[in-house]
Amino acid sequence: MIKKLFPMPVHSAMLLGVWVFLNEFSFAHFVLGSFLAITIPWICAPMSDEHPGVKKPIKAFKYLLLVVWDIIVSNFEVAARILRSNKHLRPGFIALPLDIHEPFPLAVLASTISLTPGTVSVDFSDDRQWLYIHALHIDNEDDIINTIKSRYETPLKEIFQC
Repeated sequence: MIKKLFPMPVHSAMLLGVWVFLNEFSFAHFVLGSFLAITIPWICAPMSDEHPGVKKPIKAFKYLLLVVWDIIVSNFEVAARILRSNKHLRPGFIALPLDIHEPFPLAVLASTISLTPGTVSVDFSDDRQWLYIHALHIDNEDDIINTIKSRYETPLKEIFQC
């Protein structure tokens, strides 16, 4: 019964919290926020896909810290590269072979790559065996592939147990 009324309880709580935070707290806003927090997840729940949950939250937190660190470092590296002449850049595409095949962990991997300055996830192959990446500068394609696999893909396999 409760699961039917609140199919996504965490989402409902977040919606209500954000609604009350963004609007002046009053009884009317609380009632309206509660209505939206119940109705929106109730409508959206049938459209959502099940995805693997985080099996190792401590590793997920470490992964988040690693990604934030890599974003900061990459910002400086990209800034240094673009301040130099364009003739020093060697942009190109890389085909990354994938060991992960679940949609949600793949989306996290692709987002991580795109969030890191200097690289953008372009597309997955139809069979989800390859991720195509555009890099601002490629010295050694194998080094980039090994770095992505060891820093991002391997931890994601552990976090999501896939």
